[in-house]
Amino acid sequence: MNPIEIIQKYYDKKSKLYKILLKHSCQVRDKALEVVDRHPEFGADRQFVSDAAMLHDIGVYLTDAPEIECFGTHKYVAHGYLGSEIVAREGYPQHALVCERHTGLGLSLEWIEKRNLPVPHRDMRPVTIEEQIVCYADKFYSKTKLSRELKVDKILKKLGKYDESQVEQFLEWHKRFG
Repeated sequence: MNPIEIIQKYYDKKSKLYKILLKHSCQVRDKALEVVDRHPEFGADRQFVSDAAMLHDIGVYLTDAPEIECFGTHKYVAHGYLGSEIVAREGYPQHALVCERHTGLGLSLEWIEKRNLPVPHRDMRPVTIEEQIVCYADKFYSKTKLSRELKVDKILKKLGKYDESQVEQFLEWHKRFG
């Protein structure tokens, strides 16, 4: 698999969005690989984590997020499952699950239904260690502020706007992966 080739099927290499996506994906990949390398006891598949981290946000171009040069029609919260559909069509169903399950700290069916989110009504929380690592690493980087890694307190504040259980989940992962 070559994640860059897959991304280039859907993104214009000369576009600002392509540059944003590539920078963000590389940041997430590098952070995720730091976790994998620091914790060999988890037995995470390093190559899978690398490839999946590069593809995790492939669906953003389909969303309406002009601040990151996305001019699609879907709500941003849908980018995970939309990316999952793309990656599954490309023949990588396990990588597709990383796309689907990384939004926030994952979306529970209860959360989706309670907020009537415009995504399929199913549980979309990370299950495998690889899914969890990519999801965790993603929280340290914003596509709107590419130049820096977010501090834990900023991540917690951002997650706390949505749900205290997400704060607790992140703290658990930070203790485990950090």
